[in-house]
Amino acid sequence: MPLQDEQKMQTLPQNISLEDRAHLSVTGVSDVDSFDERTVTVFTQLGALSIRGSDLHISVLNVETGELVVDGQIDALLYAEQQPKSGGLFARMFR
Repeated sequence: MPLQDEQKMQTLPQNISLEDRAHLSVTGVSDVDSFDERTVTVFTQLGALSIRGSDLHISVLNVETGELVVDGQIDALLYAEQQPKSGGLFARMFR
């Protein structure tokens, strides 16, 4: 991906739209980590996002535009906890 496209994607806001717990649209997606009928895990600009439910299907995935659409019964959206930017406890102790 050219540097300009990568910088443009990084500046796009992340939007999440859920309609009737059955149709989820997410922008700002950079990659899919894993998926099955119960869990879809994607990497976004704000961290890893897990989509949990049943009968989940990825209808649209375009990492160039950062667009993802998931259909099925959506039960939960969970962001993974962000890692500290300082490198953690040991990195701070041994500066």
